[in-house]
Amino acid sequence: MRWKRRDWLAGVSGVAAAALGTGCSRPASKEAESRPAGAQPGLPLEQYEPKSMLHAAESKVPRARFPVIDIHTHLTFVNPKDQKVKHNGSVEEILAVMDRKNIRTLVDLTGGCGDGLKETVAHWQTPHPDRFLVFTEPWWSRASEPNYAQFQAEEIQKAHQAGAKGIKVLKTLGLYLRDGGPEGKLVKVDDPRFDPMWEAAAALNMPVAIHTSDPEAFFLPIDRYNERYEELHAHPDWSFYGKDFPSNRELQEARARVIGRHPKTQFIALHVADAEDLRYVSELMDKYPNMSVEIGARIGELGRQPRAARKFFDKYQDRILFGTDAVPHGDAYPQQVYGDLLYEIYYRFLETEDEYFDYAPARIPPQGRWRIYGLGLAEGILKKVYHGNAARLLGIKV
Repeated sequence: MRWKRRDWLAGVSGVAAAALGTGCSRPASKEAESRPAGAQPGLPLEQYEPKSMLHAAESKVPRARFPVIDIHTHLTFVNPKDQKVKHNGSVEEILAVMDRKNIRTLVDLTGGCGDGLKETVAHWQTPHPDRFLVFTEPWWSRASEPNYAQFQAEEIQKAHQAGAKGIKVLKTLGLYLRDGGPEGKLVKVDDPRFDPMWEAAAALNMPVAIHTSDPEAFFLPIDRYNERYEELHAHPDWSFYGKDFPSNRELQEARARVIGRHPKTQFIALHVADAEDLRYVSELMDKYPNMSVEIGARIGELGRQPRAARKFFDKYQDRILFGTDAVPHGDAYPQQVYGDLLYEIYYRFLETEDEYFDYAPARIPPQGRWRIYGLGLAEGILKKVYHGNAARLLGIKV
């Protein structure tokens, strides 16, 4: 009979227990016998907080090595119906973090349109033109009107005159916007009614920051195979599984058709376009020279594929922009809460070769239970990613 070391150890422990004797104690249940000593029975997943036993280098990066332009923040939210503006933090508290973290400029992407845009510009950009820039948004609530195409193009011109530096297109387009109300047909990303808007952006040198689709797991059943089960369980409204929603790839391809159809317009594909498939994104970058990407809320994806990500940064170093998707006091989304800790994680990811560290300042990883690895980018690439590429697209001097 062939013995395994584990069997031998179990046998030794059994002999020892017999030698000591058990007295008159009640025999343990089968469940208790199979449970390791000290283990909690039926530990809920949300209470599981494993502490890594890996002894790895830990670098502190309190300030970025070079000045930063964060091209993806949400300092304001503007109600698309009545254009009422909500400022997510005070100017003073935002500037304090910027000064501590070597952030030269923040771009507020959700600046609204019409009177809401004017108020946002007056609050942030006008008094601090070197520190804050504001983008406008399409007037989604009027998208079903017969004259919308011309109306929206004219609104982009008005927004430019009001001070807007670019256009932000939320994932509203492709996943939420419907003709004729909430039960209507989804409006496609490449719907021709938006062509005049894309062309107006080109004529006015206003880059278009466009968020299309979401992580692939959001389009799959929320079951035990879904790696983002906890995230989707916490935010079930983020799921696009079933109904009439297009697939992730269908959405990506629709955006690609828009980029190809408007070669003079500069598109910034937010969230690395499709951070889980860098080979596909590389194909798009090679095909469309008017496409750039930014990294907001996706270092969790980039950092778990560090070798592929490093090659991607090397190859497309002139077209990758720094962004965080930061929201002041957005505590429901730990990977996006504006503050010192968030920027320190981004700087550590870009500047160091640290291994296996948290991608968000959170008790439990909010997007998925994994950790990330630093890229250790060269100084020349860091300068471009931190500010050079964004400054070029925005037409500003650093």
